[in-house]
Amino acid sequence: MAKKLNILIFPDPRLRKVAEKVTKFDKCLEKLANDMLDTMYEANGIGLAATQVDKHIRLVVMDLSEERNEPRIFVNPEYEVLDGHNLFEFEEGCLSIPGFNETIARPDKIRLIWQNLSGETLEDTPEGILTVCIQHEIDHLDGKLMVDYVSALKRDRIRSKLLKDFKRN
Repeated sequence: MAKKLNILIFPDPRLRKVAEKVTKFDKCLEKLANDMLDTMYEANGIGLAATQVDKHIRLVVMDLSEERNEPRIFVNPEYEVLDGHNLFEFEEGCLSIPGFNETIARPDKIRLIWQNLSGETLEDTPEGILTVCIQHEIDHLDGKLMVDYVSALKRDRIRSKLLKDFKRN
C-alpha cells in the first residue's frame, strides 16, 4: 500500500541538503520510489526527487506521459553535458515552490547514467523535456533549487510569499 509523502516547501533548509548515493537496492527503496510516484501523481507533478520528501538519497521519479502511465525511476542519476550542446529554454515549475514558474535555460544535449531499482547501470542521451526535467531533479539531489537561477530580489519575494502562505494555512 503506497502512502502519500509530505513535500517540503521552499525555504525549508532540508531542501538544501545534498543527497547520499544509494548503496542498498532492496524492498525499502522500491517502496519509497512507489510512494514518491503516488505523491507526485497526487500533486500533479511530472518529477520528484527524494530530497523533496525529506529522504536524502539519490532517487528521482518521473512521468512525462499524457496518460500518466509511464513512470520512470532513476537511482544515482548523473549526467554530463555533451559537446555541441545548445541551451534549451523551458518554463519550469516545482512542487517545492508552488505557484512559481520561471523560464530557465539548460543544456539540451546530455549523457545520462543511472541505476534501476535492481542496481543495474543504464545510459541514455535524452531529448526535449526529459533533458530539462532530469537536470531539474538532479539539482534537487545536489541541494540546488530553481530559485537559484533567478535574481536575489526575486528569490526573496518568492521566499516571503511562500512563508506568508505557510503561516496562513
